[in-house]
Amino acid sequence: MKTPAGDECRFYYEDYHRGRSEQQCRLIQSNPNSSAWRPHDCANCPVPSILRANSSPNLVLQGTVKKGFMGFNRRVEVIAFCSRHAIDVPEPHVGCPQCAKEKPGLQDLFTQW
Repeated sequence: MKTPAGDECRFYYEDYHRGRSEQQCRLIQSNPNSSAWRPHDCANCPVPSILRANSSPNLVLQGTVKKGFMGFNRRVEVIAFCSRHAIDVPEPHVGCPQCAKEKPGLQDLFTQW
């Protein structure tokens, strides 16, 4: 679904059907340690770009809204985890290093011929 910032995100949900006015980020909502989500948090959220760059089904994301000084500079921080290898993923845009080692690269494809 398209976020208020205009990006596709599978965690964003909105419902305006028959008078409802509901917007929520299910990634932030699932984290009890996070501050409350607001629709303008989508403007600087890294999750849509992570989902575009990495479509691994084993990548588990956890998002947290962090408040800045006096309510300014709010940001969304994302922690990634690989459910297949049970390790933290340091760079979510790239993905799990163990999963990358298991996939054949271009060099492996050319050496098979």
